[in-house]
Amino acid sequence: MTTTTINTAHPSKSALVAGWAAPVMVIGQFGLLSGIPIAVVLVASLRDRRSRVLRWWTGALTLAYAIPLTMWLAGPSEAPSLSKYMSPAMTAALAATGVATALAHQVVRRRSTHK
Repeated sequence: MTTTTINTAHPSKSALVAGWAAPVMVIGQFGLLSGIPIAVVLVASLRDRRSRVLRWWTGALTLAYAIPLTMWLAGPSEAPSLSKYMSPAMTAALAATGVATALAHQVVRRRSTHK
């Protein structure tokens, strides 16, 4: 194994699939359930010490999810679900962050396989 292979991040397939599943679930009005693939991406990026760049993207996605979730749970909302609570702008921002994170994982994975 060469030094470049050891130092190169290679996101797992489960992280890649979960990264793409999160924005799809948010757009499909499964806001609360989208926390599951977000958690998978977070755990995968924290476990791989080589993927520092992906940690920033995953952190942004986690924060973009945690803010509306916390506001919905802690606030005086009467919305029956997280998806109903989020405004269209908040939904779009969370979905866009999810797409950006999934693209970052895709690019890093593609670059690591071509080296």
